[in-house]
Amino acid sequence: MKIKTKKPAVADVDMTPMIDIVFQLIAFFMVITNFEQIQADERVKLPSDSLAKPPEVKAADELVLNIGFERNTQGEITDPEAYIFYNGEQIPVLKFGPKLEQEARIYKQKNQDPKEVPVILRADALVKTGLIQDLIKLAQENGFTKFAFKATQKIQ
Repeated sequence: MKIKTKKPAVADVDMTPMIDIVFQLIAFFMVITNFEQIQADERVKLPSDSLAKPPEVKAADELVLNIGFERNTQGEITDPEAYIFYNGEQIPVLKFGPKLEQEARIYKQKNQDPKEVPVILRADALVKTGLIQDLIKLAQENGFTKFAFKATQKIQ
């Protein structure tokens, strides 16, 4: 009996391993990217509390203010005055009123009521409470009424 031989067909490339690797890379980068740190400032050492928890619903638009001190490379405070670190600027807390007024105007131009925009305060643990209250008062004078504080969660 004569056996018929066929010419070898063109080999198909199996793309399954390539797709698996791509999805693993996507998952890896999603896990290591902490989107919350985008608005963080390393000069602000947040207080820690066991009651601190992330918000259940993230606001669509928010104003994040980082309040802290100038520190050296060892993390020691070099200037006792607290500053707001805002768009690359370093502004004393009590002189931040014009910037809050500007932010309120920007939100109004975008047809958003500043009363509906939460102000997220990321204050250093060593910033005096009275200074934070003064900042809240400045924000209220410019139409902001919703406030939230950031802290790191203390694991017991």
